[in-house]
Amino acid sequence: MTALPRLARVLAAAACSTLLAAGLAGPAFAEGSTSATATAPATGSTASSHHRNPDYYVSLGDSLAAGYQPNIGHDTNVSYTDQLYAQLKKHDPDLVHIKLGCSGETTETMIAGGICHYPGATSQLDAAVKFLRAHRGHVSYVTLDIGANDVDGCLKGGAVDVSCALKGIATVAAQVPQITTALHRAGGSHPRYAAMNYYDPFLAVWLTGPAGQQAAQESAQLSVGLNDAVELGLKAGGFRLADVSTAFSTLDFTDQATLPGVGQVPLNVARICTWTWMCTPYQDIHATPTGHAVIAGVFLDLFRHRRH
Repeated sequence: MTALPRLARVLAAAACSTLLAAGLAGPAFAEGSTSATATAPATGSTASSHHRNPDYYVSLGDSLAAGYQPNIGHDTNVSYTDQLYAQLKKHDPDLVHIKLGCSGETTETMIAGGICHYPGATSQLDAAVKFLRAHRGHVSYVTLDIGANDVDGCLKGGAVDVSCALKGIATVAAQVPQITTALHRAGGSHPRYAAMNYYDPFLAVWLTGPAGQQAAQESAQLSVGLNDAVELGLKAGGFRLADVSTAFSTLDFTDQATLPGVGQVPLNVARICTWTWMCTPYQDIHATPTGHAVIAGVFLDLFRHRRH
């Protein structure tokens, strides 16, 4: 296990050095007037015509924000963004959800486009920025998840591909600040901005035996490097952290829990098997509806304690 602390240091150092080189380790957003004017992009959630001055919740992200479910094979309305919206709407009946999440989105495609189509916009980020500018002062919440697809595939042959991980983390470290600062500049000081870090679906490999248990610990260190890069990028753009990694007990190999049909396993493994599709025949990284409810709860707790 002696390689694990070294791996963690390498991954964390890569994230920090990339940010420092770009001058993005601290807050980088600045409020200011903008001259651009845009109309709202078309989305699956639109304002009812009788709402005179609706408030908006704008959600961005990858397949988690979009609500992809492997048992159905497409995006659904069970995503954490949909579940969070349902809770927020209880206190603001006029709240409208602008759901922009795109399955398969990476940090690069969120900025440049190429996967999902947004009428009148070149990318998911462009669509969000145009909407925020056009509705400045009327957007109450902005949520984001991005970066997982930049390192997806870095666990190969039962072991962490460090070169793959370093490349992905460096990309996340460089591009998440661009995304968060652009959103904050467009939206101004009115919205509550929050973004999540990630759980580690590959902890499920623990169940395959001793080699899998080693790989699970290495994967957990990969998640540390990724989440450090994400968190630094959020701070650069004035976003608060929705700590999903902690909610999923990602680093807790010590506490034990009973997994039906298996027995006692580390708590982090039990939660991945319970809250994602990884330990089902689908062997899929996405959160189940229950897992999405957990994620929504992390965001909701954050928004209940208002702080810009």
